[in-house]
Amino acid sequence: MVTTPNAKRQNLSRHSPAEAGRRRTRNADIWSWLEEIMDPEIPVLSICDLGIVRDVHWDGAEAVVTITPTYSGCPAMAVITDEIRASLQKRGIARFRIETQLSPAWTTDWLSEKGRERLREYGIAPPRPKSSGPIACPHCGSPSTHLVSQFGSTACKAIYVCDSCREPFDYFKCH
Repeated sequence: MVTTPNAKRQNLSRHSPAEAGRRRTRNADIWSWLEEIMDPEIPVLSICDLGIVRDVHWDGAEAVVTITPTYSGCPAMAVITDEIRASLQKRGIARFRIETQLSPAWTTDWLSEKGRERLREYGIAPPRPKSSGPIACPHCGSPSTHLVSQFGSTACKAIYVCDSCREPFDYFKCH
């Protein structure tokens, strides 16, 4: 069974009660700071809502943030890594490392419900399983839509048009 990144926030350390309390507080702080970092390609989603932050923990005195790209070679990962680094340094975390974990591969299942709603509000249809019916228009909600291009503004999106309101929209592809 794979633990989702959002479930990792509840991870408790095996240290003395005082040490465990400090680490839990620090972990919670780091998760909070990471929530403020927006995806550079979809600026309404935090990197936590996107599900690419896999884990936050301490290795001795060093904070470790583990991230997974939405796909191998994603150009946004360099920017995201820089933003994480800047956020930790700005808050006085001097010793840290950012690890990239490729397996298991990121999946749209890791998007938070808040992230899915933000996509819809931004005009991007959130991902849904292929067997769940037509892609609904994020503008008017109509299920009467059709695919225009398998590739949108980024590799993770496709372009659809609504047959009801005639508006084009991005669909965040399942994977």
